[in-house]
Amino acid sequence: MPGTVLLLAASPLGRGRLVDAAAVLPVLAAVAPAVLSGTDTANVVELADPLEPQAVLTRLRAAAAAPGPLTVYLTGQLHLDRRQRQPHLGLARTTPATVRYTALPWAWIREELRLRSAADTALVVDLHADAETWRHLAERPLDSGRTTSVHGRIAPPARGRGPAEPAYMKAVATLLRSGHRPPLAELHEHALARIAEPGPVRDLVLAGPGGFAQRTAPLPVVPRPYTPDAPPAAPPAPPAAPGDPHAAISEAVRAGRHAEADALAARQEEAAVRAFGPAAGEALHWAEVRADLAMFAGDAARSCRAWLVVAGVRLAAGQTPDTPAVEAAVDRAHHQWGSITDPARARELGPALAELRLRVPGRRRGALENVQRHLRQLQAG
Repeated sequence: MPGTVLLLAASPLGRGRLVDAAAVLPVLAAVAPAVLSGTDTANVVELADPLEPQAVLTRLRAAAAAPGPLTVYLTGQLHLDRRQRQPHLGLARTTPATVRYTALPWAWIREELRLRSAADTALVVDLHADAETWRHLAERPLDSGRTTSVHGRIAPPARGRGPAEPAYMKAVATLLRSGHRPPLAELHEHALARIAEPGPVRDLVLAGPGGFAQRTAPLPVVPRPYTPDAPPAAPPAPPAAPGDPHAAISEAVRAGRHAEADALAARQEEAAVRAFGPAAGEALHWAEVRADLAMFAGDAARSCRAWLVVAGVRLAAGQTPDTPAVEAAVDRAHHQWGSITDPARARELGPALAELRLRVPGRRRGALENVQRHLRQLQAG
């Protein structure tokens, strides 16, 4: 089965640029697609300094929905939005004052990859953080989801003038140009060794599932092995076991067995609700999985209804309307509502969506007006 590769390099234009992210793309593009993916064949999508977060989300969503292994090579810089203090990937138009509207929330990346199996989903990152974000990440590890294998580094603000170089990703690309892709944990180690510098330079090193294995550590100094104060990276995420529900669900979806996939997820959701309650993270995770499964099955109305329920549970549990997970649930309900072909079912769900949009306007201007206008058209028809 062919793999999918997403090459994403993004950083703000002008004085806010911390890293020349796009400089790595020619080196990555020179690597054979099969080597980038680690599969016999692969489709490669390249995004260089994109302008709009929604455009990036569309490409990421398509890549995440593609069958076969997915590898995302991500180079860029991280900022916190002033309201929620959530990490965002800066895009070309991002400024400190407009992070919330012009940057890509990191939570969107986690959300789009959450349904995939850890056995076939990898994120390779070379990220740079401004001073505020650097301090934030030292206390709150970057969360990339439990079903994604993450390798890379987050660098602190550069001391010199001008944008920093994406040295880690260039090292990865140079190693891959040999025509051989070793296991990602090994590739990661070799890339770190290539950019090692003596002295107190410290990065947040990511190695393991979800980004939770990150630690502040000196870059390893060649020749190897590591010096005692630089412990080896955490082992790569283990492949999904035969009983892994995510892997089984993904396989059922790929085979077109949508009812089976939903039944598997429903059992997991019911068990989580019994054990932890409907507002617990585990229960909400499986509710969101079922909402996506309805979308994959082509049932936009069921998907919309599920996302409306998820948003309502999150709000009832005390999450604020601008919490990324709440916004994402309402945005997805809105998107699925617009895809409903049965006017009666769309009319049924429209008022609930409009009520939610009053509380959760989202980041795109005119979302509430769009719902109200479409609902009036449905009611007139």
